[in-house]
This record gives sequence, structure tokens and C-alpha cells, in this order.
Amino acid sequence: MTTPLIISALFLLGAAVLLIANLLEQRRRSRQISRRLDGEMIRENRFGNLLQVLGESKVGQHSVKIDNETQTLLNRLGWRSARQRSLFAACQIGSPLLMLALVLLLQGVFFPHVEKQWIAPLFALGVGYLLPKRLLVMAVARRQKRLASEIITFLPLLRILFESGMAVEQALRVLSHEAQALLPVLTQELRLVLARVDSGLELGEELNKATQLLAVDEFTDTCVILQQLLYQGGGAMKSLLSLKQLLDDRRLTRLQEYISKMSAKMSVVMMLFLFPALLIVLAGPGFTALAKALGA
Repeated sequence: MTTPLIISALFLLGAAVLLIANLLEQRRRSRQISRRLDGEMIRENRFGNLLQVLGESKVGQHSVKIDNETQTLLNRLGWRSARQRSLFAACQIGSPLLMLALVLLLQGVFFPHVEKQWIAPLFALGVGYLLPKRLLVMAVARRQKRLASEIITFLPLLRILFESGMAVEQALRVLSHEAQALLPVLTQELRLVLARVDSGLELGEELNKATQLLAVDEFTDTCVILQQLLYQGGGAMKSLLSLKQLLDDRRLTRLQEYISKMSAKMSVVMMLFLFPALLIVLAGPGFTALAKALGA
């Protein structure tokens, strides 16, 4: 009796999904027509537009705004536009529903006689809700590591521009345009800072806001030295050189720790795989001779 009920529930869920998709499609078409009447051109990407409409709904926006940590993580990842936030909101809504439908399908096909059938769907809902944020945290950590590694290359370039006679803002503008292939993450943040400076804001305050937003120690130390250059007008070249040496020492220490951990792991692998083979090669003839002698 439980299998027909599960199949009926799946059919009802599919009908609800189709109904919601139809409503979202109608809303997308009306918005697309209004934008075209306003003179805007829109790419014909139905799946992307559907995700955007789902993310821009009240439920999607509420799922993002209810958690301040999610907004902070999106800012650190560089997803600051409305379309990108709508995409994450759509993933936040669609992931639990997708996991629930998948678990119900697998449970109805392979485990139809389970007594407590509500445990697995409830667990799937929880996992589906937490999965997008965990992936977001991993992406933010990876971007912060890339930004920290780019600072090591950014400091020598900055010193070269300062020694050639450029000011702080002029040097940052040159690097934001000329070093995009070499420093993609850092130049993206610098372009955002300089765009706010062009709108009339002060460079030192914007650098301070960027350090609080990104929360990368290397970038924070660099911006502190740049603020010193802005406010004092000099005396920071030695600080840049000291910071470069400090970052090199930190990188060398991390590499040494990584190598030491790798050597310990390789020792474990050697003990598990090489030592038994070596024991067979060296002690094998003796054991075979002893076994023949005992057998005789």
C-alpha cells in the first residue's frame, strides 16, 4: 500500500513543479516584453532566466536576506549584482526540492517497505538546504587563498610603480587595467574600489571597507600601508619591502609544513604497500626453505 501512495505523492509533486514552472515562465515572458519595450536586449537563455525569476521571487529573496552571513559570503565571492544573488537564491530554493524528489524516488523504487519513511526525506531537505551554503563557504575560502597569493606578486609591481614616481591612486589604476591576466581577483576588487572613488568617495575609506569585506590578512596589511602613503605622503617603501619579506617567510613556512606532512603521508603509504612486498622478497626464500624442511 505504501508504494502507490509514494507514486501518487511523486505525481502530485511533479504537477506542482510544472504549475510553478508555468507561472514563472509567464512572469518571465511579461518581464522580458517590458524590458524589450524599454530598449533592453536579453539573451535567450531559458534556464538562466527561469533561475533568475525564481531567485527574484519573494521566497528567494527572503531566503538570502534572512541570513546576514550569506550576504557577506556572496560579497566576498564577488557576487554583488542582482542577477548573481538571484542565481544563488534559486539554488537555495531548488536544492532542497531536488534532493527531496530524488530521495522519494529512490526510496519508492529500492526501499518501499521501510517503516519510517519520513526520516530520509526530512534528512534530504536538511542536506539540500545546507549544501549551497557549504559550497559557497568553500568557494569563498578558495578565492581568499587566491587573493592572498596574488598579493605576493602585487607588492613588487606596486613598488616598481612607486619608484617610477606614480602616486597611490595612479599606480592602482595602472595595475587594475594592465595586470588583469596576472592578478584577476585583486584587479577585480581594485576596479570596484576605483569605481566608487570616481563617484566622489575617498580612496582611503574605500580601501578600509574593502579590507573589512574581504577579510584577507595580506590584503589588509597592504591596504594599511597604502593608507599610510595617502595620509603621510611617504615613508612606506620600507614597509612594503618588509611586508614582502614577511609574506615570503609565511609562504616558505607553509610550504615546509606541507612538505613535512606529505613526507609523513608517504611514509604511511610505504609502510602499507612497500614493506609487505619487501618482506616477501627478503623473507620468502627462508620461509619456503623452512617449510620444505619441516615437510620432509
